[in-house]
Amino acid sequence: MAIPEYSIPDARFRGLSEAEVKASRETWGRNLLTYHEGRAWAILKSVLLDPMMILLMIACSIYFFTGKPNEGVIMAVALAFIAAISIYQSFRTERAMKVLSKLSQPYSRVIRDGRKISIPSEELVKGDIMIVSEGEQVTADAEIVEYNDISVDESLLTGESVPVAKDMLANKLFCGTTVTSGLAHARVTATGNNTRLGQLGISMERTKRGKTPLEEQVGVFVRRMALLGLSTFAVVAIINAIKTSSWVTGLLEGLTLAMALIPEEIPVAFTTFMSLGAYRMIKIKVLVKQPQTVEALGAATVICADKTGTITENRMKVQELYDVRRWQQADMQTNRREAEEIMLYARLASEPIPFDPMEKAIIQSFDDMKLSAGNYKLVKEYPLAGHPPFMTHVYSDTEGRRIITCKGAPEGIIINSLLTEEQKQKVRAIQEEMAGKGNRVLAIAVSDFALPELPSSQEEFKWRLLGLLALSDPPKKNIAEVIRQFYTAGIKVKMITGDYPQTAMGIAKQIGMEKPERCISGEEISSMDDKKLAGIVDDFNIFARVQPEIKLKIINAMRANGEVVAMTGDGVNDGPALKAAHIGIAMGERGSEVARQAASIVLVNEDLKSMADAVALGRKIYSNLKKAIQYIITIHVPILSFVVVPLLLNWQYPSLFKPVHIIFLELIMGPTCSIVYENEPMEEALMMQKPRKFASNFFSWRELSLSLLQGCIVAVGLLSILFFCIQHSVNPDRTRTFVFSSLIFSNILLTITGRSKTNTILTTIRYRNHLLTYMILLQLLFLFIFIGWGPMQQIFSFVAIPPHFYLIAFSVSFLTVFWIELFKPVMKKWGLQKT
Repeated sequence: MAIPEYSIPDARFRGLSEAEVKASRETWGRNLLTYHEGRAWAILKSVLLDPMMILLMIACSIYFFTGKPNEGVIMAVALAFIAAISIYQSFRTERAMKVLSKLSQPYSRVIRDGRKISIPSEELVKGDIMIVSEGEQVTADAEIVEYNDISVDESLLTGESVPVAKDMLANKLFCGTTVTSGLAHARVTATGNNTRLGQLGISMERTKRGKTPLEEQVGVFVRRMALLGLSTFAVVAIINAIKTSSWVTGLLEGLTLAMALIPEEIPVAFTTFMSLGAYRMIKIKVLVKQPQTVEALGAATVICADKTGTITENRMKVQELYDVRRWQQADMQTNRREAEEIMLYARLASEPIPFDPMEKAIIQSFDDMKLSAGNYKLVKEYPLAGHPPFMTHVYSDTEGRRIITCKGAPEGIIINSLLTEEQKQKVRAIQEEMAGKGNRVLAIAVSDFALPELPSSQEEFKWRLLGLLALSDPPKKNIAEVIRQFYTAGIKVKMITGDYPQTAMGIAKQIGMEKPERCISGEEISSMDDKKLAGIVDDFNIFARVQPEIKLKIINAMRANGEVVAMTGDGVNDGPALKAAHIGIAMGERGSEVARQAASIVLVNEDLKSMADAVALGRKIYSNLKKAIQYIITIHVPILSFVVVPLLLNWQYPSLFKPVHIIFLELIMGPTCSIVYENEPMEEALMMQKPRKFASNFFSWRELSLSLLQGCIVAVGLLSILFFCIQHSVNPDRTRTFVFSSLIFSNILLTITGRSKTNTILTTIRYRNHLLTYMILLQLLFLFIFIGWGPMQQIFSFVAIPPHFYLIAFSVSFLTVFWIELFKPVMKKWGLQKT
């Protein structure tokens, strides 16, 4: 069927050649909005202003000013090393974010050398012929050269929310705007910073986001500890300066205590876990656009899934036809003429260049029947609208005769049909029977409207119903298993669809959804207030004939009930609901650009199995982050005790550790918590637990108290070694070496026992994590280098100690750390600890 208005582009739209593309890019640059905000300087500034870095610089300066260059050099090297690690981690995070940004950028369809291709939007150049259609974002400034019923949302630039109709006079398209209806070919006139968006300095990347509950909790905790550390530094420095009559000694003692108190590894661990977590999800075909979404994934309590393309294969096929005029099935064998007539008008009511799977199926069936639509010209199009929706096309033939045809939801069409009430009821019964098989049912109708001027709304036509057309769309092969995985993980599954209730319930039964008979329609929901909907929303798993505004209402009702909602969407109008959900999920290929921009996650392969894998990965990341921070809290307790207890009790060696010792421990703890624990595998029990509460405290008092108890027991064991040395007059350097070795052993053993809160080492030893082995060996290597090599002995005030001292140190560490292994089975049984 030839429809000149938007047939295959003619020679005018051959597009640029490769040579012309290259020349244009060299002249005008890439299609990128660039803002020079000094990211490198910003990262360096944040590292230098970190409280721990400030303390290190003070300590380093004191050593140099007091004639202790060796200690000063060690501190300077350590300071540079820590700064390098922090900067590396920041740039690593930055690189991961750039990869995510690159993957999440929109694609554009262009014509080059006479071929239609899809390219990343940054590769657009001035002069390209760009194709834009409903749901897509305009990614460069352009002028329309051919169009069909196109309107554009320009609110990003103008603030006006009403779409603007475009034609050959009002033919300007602007970067950042969104096509709300129609299709157009447009020649690119400006790219990158030369676009109106670029000149206005508007960039989505510059928009600051709010912090998540976990970010707030971590930030508050670290700020409080930093403030406490700096305050303690001042108090202890003054007290020691008065007691020793040496301000240098006072400053060093105060610095040691402050450094032992500030858990500066926590924000580094948090940033690393979230950024690398988002990066890891790319491997399972899940694009997480913002790393903080990783935090929400592990807490999801409800998955709201669209039916078509998410639960089903989105491979529609015309299954059966029903001739309403003769009240019988229509097929090519028994009543060929009626079947051909229904298919002809279904084809005419479809877009000439289809993008909807239903229309593609109709056209495929039409072509398979070897039918011809004749030479009709499309004169007016009424886009998909109404509740329930349908669409209308008006054609004229070569003799000027008018043909008006529509297709859509039977309920919407029969309201204005010429059928009697009895006939309408009969049609509804037939529709229900066809839909009960899991089919999607469309009504096909024509109108005999005779007035010269067409009405403004398709609802003003009176329809002569021709027949019903059923399309099958089978469930995906793996969807039943995916649904089961969600249920096992304590996550509810809701189907939200625009389809007919019987169709939705038929599919729900096939895939094993709970309560498949519990279905509520969008019309029923629209009459409810928010409070009433919140009261009943949990009782239904299927929401049918749902319009976008109703979908938003459902999401808000679930949120009001305390649910953490993940929702799939692909349409232009799904944007508000995707934003309202805690986790908005767009489809990688069939999803509109509006949906992809509004969503926080894009399923690249459009497989809900990837979402189940993402939830598992989100839970793993959150669990490992919790282990890392519990480790940090636990190991800081004995470090702090060595600084505080001897000072308060006025022991013989009140200042056994100096800043140089603390900094070495910091160099060990940082990589352990942010690299080793991040690499830990997921424990199987995670996906058999109920989702955690999203807004709950990161640590319960029970978990925090257990970490503090572990730390206190380790501290008692190590302080007992110190007390033993004092009682037996062991010299300070030997005592320091003895105690420091015990602390390193304790740190290694805490790392091992912290790998699981419920499984003992008999299980965790089988977990694969090569980084843990490397980190343990590295700690032991550095310990024995510092103790056995002369220059390092002098700097750290270490001396060689006999072998039995190491045996005692390890034994004490083992007893004070590994007691927790005996209690893990008990705590698991009583539910005192979660994985």
